[in-house]
Amino acid sequence: MANTVTFNRIRSAYAGTVIYPANGRYGPRVQEDIQLVLLHSGEMSIEIDDEVHEITPGSVVLLKPGHHEQFIFSSKGETWHRWISIHIEDLSEKEKDYFEELPLCQRISEEMNRLTDLMLSVQYAHPSESDLLRSLGMSAILLYVSEMSRTRALEEIHPSILTAKSLIHSTFHEEITLTMLAEHAGVSPEHLVRLFRMSEKTTPIKYLWHYRVLKAVEYLTHTGLSITEIAIRCGFKSTFHFARMVKKQMGKTPSEVRQFSWKGNPIDKA
Repeated sequence: MANTVTFNRIRSAYAGTVIYPANGRYGPRVQEDIQLVLLHSGEMSIEIDDEVHEITPGSVVLLKPGHHEQFIFSSKGETWHRWISIHIEDLSEKEKDYFEELPLCQRISEEMNRLTDLMLSVQYAHPSESDLLRSLGMSAILLYVSEMSRTRALEEIHPSILTAKSLIHSTFHEEITLTMLAEHAGVSPEHLVRLFRMSEKTTPIKYLWHYRVLKAVEYLTHTGLSITEIAIRCGFKSTFHFARMVKKQMGKTPSEVRQFSWKGNPIDKA
């Protein structure tokens, strides 16, 4: 539904940043825009239609048009927050209902932080670039929705899978066995295999080797390390094993992957 909000219907978009002193307050007001509020430090309570919501630092809040709001900030010290406001013309009732169903807040991602930085920079250096700001404002809405979907998808994944993946991602260069992964995830090896087959359509060990190849491709395309050194850093048993696994997954040898990337040609990962 957020994708139906066309660029031409966004009348304006802007970002801001403010530090409130202890016991600061703002409002009451009636929200007119779609607004994303990023709380970086301090404390914030938002009263929305007589219901109080306590917001923790590191959260981004989605405020929706038509609601009565009042902000109360920390009594202990300063509170710093930034925001992105997007004014959209003629929201239909269906679109309003869609935004109402979105969660009030979620964690601030690096992407959302960078997008806010960019909007503030554009406003400072090129204040007349309204089209660019509107485009960035639209991107902020879509980013919030996509991150919400990603968070919900993660919540549906069995915690043992997330725990096993975390170990793989942090220690892929070391010797890792199925037994080690299962012990770390708190399940039997057989159950961990079943969970991976249901969720990832592969086994834990195949996932490990797939991840090692992806990390190796990063080294091949972004560093001048030798193929032998990359094989060692990524946990491969030998350069022959490394070459065979890369060829199987990428359709190219490590040397070909490096050649194509350094020439600016895309790597075929199909």
